[in-house]
Amino acid sequence: MKSDVSSLHPDPRHVVADTTVGEWRHFGSFVKRPRLPAGAASIGWPSLVAIGRMWVLDVLLMSALIALAMLVVAFGLDLPESALGKLEWNAQTIALIVVFAPVSEELLFRSWLSGRIGHWIALGVLGLGLVAVTSLSEASISGAALWGFALLVLTIGAAGFIGFRVGKREPVGWFAKLFPVFFWLATLAFALVHLVNYDEGSLAYLLPFVIPQFIGGAIFGYVRVHYGLWASMLIHALHNATALSVAMLAGELAGG
Repeated sequence: MKSDVSSLHPDPRHVVADTTVGEWRHFGSFVKRPRLPAGAASIGWPSLVAIGRMWVLDVLLMSALIALAMLVVAFGLDLPESALGKLEWNAQTIALIVVFAPVSEELLFRSWLSGRIGHWIALGVLGLGLVAVTSLSEASISGAALWGFALLVLTIGAAGFIGFRVGKREPVGWFAKLFPVFFWLATLAFALVHLVNYDEGSLAYLLPFVIPQFIGGAIFGYVRVHYGLWASMLIHALHNATALSVAMLAGELAGG
């Protein structure tokens, strides 16, 4: 029996705001009452502009948090050292932070927020495939690397096909009803997983230091359900690239 979700979605597809402030107001209304739209906005220039507007909001909010952190330091309080500060800045690290992390984290934390069965199946296929590839890479058999690469390509292709074909169906009714719960759980989980960046400190002490990830997760989640998974990956990559640039600049200034 097909779930009736029409009453949950007065608009069949998200409409891009005409102005930057309008887009921010859409986000504010969404945060107050998260609702799952029946469809994301069409891919095109208006969607790219909207993503840019949300990235500007993200930068402004992160800048406010950085200013607050600087104020805390000015009062003589020490901030916990992040594992990111110990990384060696090279091409591999930059690719990891700007490309791999946004793609993998969006797949894990927000790909399924669409509420579509096809996307859930695709994520499951991708997960099983990655487990199989990892197991194969650790096996002592001839040509394991080649077979692992072939399996990885096949897995990504199968997941993509399922996601695009089956993922066109309407969101599941019960998921749409419980969407606020799933949205905030995904946002919270995304923030909490970043606690691994800190080696020392109690949970209560470290929680304020993942507020940036919580805010970022809310923005990425909004973008994901209104503009698509590709859009959340893009703004996540922009977020990480901006943070990385700030960190590298601060390191250069501190070094003289």
